Amino acid sequence: MKNLLPLYLYDLSGHYDRLPNTHGIYEENDDCRTLSEQYDVQNIWWEKPPGILFPYLILVNGIPAGFVRVATPPYCNEGIDYFVNDFFLIQSLRGQGIAELAATMVFQQFRGNWELFTNPSAKNVVGQKFWRKTVSKYTNGNYVEEFGETFDGYKLIFRFNNLA
Repeated sequence: MKNLLPLYLYDLSGHYDRLPNTHGIYEENDDCRTLSEQYDVQNIWWEKPPGILFPYLILVNGIPAGFVRVATPPYCNEGIDYFVNDFFLIQSLRGQGIAELAATMVFQQFRGNWELFTNPSAKNVVGQKFWRKTVSKYTNGNYVEEFGETFDGYKLIFRFNNLA
C-alpha cells in the first residue's frame, strides 16, 4: 500500500492541478523530502488500535493494484460510522468492474452510516460517475448526494446507510 501511495497522489494531482513539492514529492508542504518520509506519514493506518482505521489492499491476480482506506470515529464526521478516506485503482485496470467490486466488498464488511467525498470539478467527471453508479447500485438508489463544504474543502458528498 505504501508503494502505491505516490501513484495515487500523482493521479489526484491531475484532478486538483497540483504540482509536487520542492523535493518532487506529492505532498501539500515541503516537510516530506523523500518517499521514505512520505511512507512514514501512512503509519497511522497500522499504529491505531484495531477497529478504528481499516486499510485494504486491492489485489488483481495476486498483484497489488490499488487500495481502500476506511476510517471510523473519531476520524469521520459526527453521525457517520464509516468514511471512505481513500480509494485508488491503477489506471490500466479501471473500467473493468474491479473498483466497483472492491467498493462493494468493503461496504459489505461494515453496517452503518457511510460517507465519502470526491472532487466535484469537471476534471473528475469519471470519478463522480463511478461513485454515483456504484453507490446507487449498492443501495438500490437509496442514498444522498450533495455538494458542500467538508474538512477537505468543497466536495461532492455521498451518504448512505446499509443497516437494512
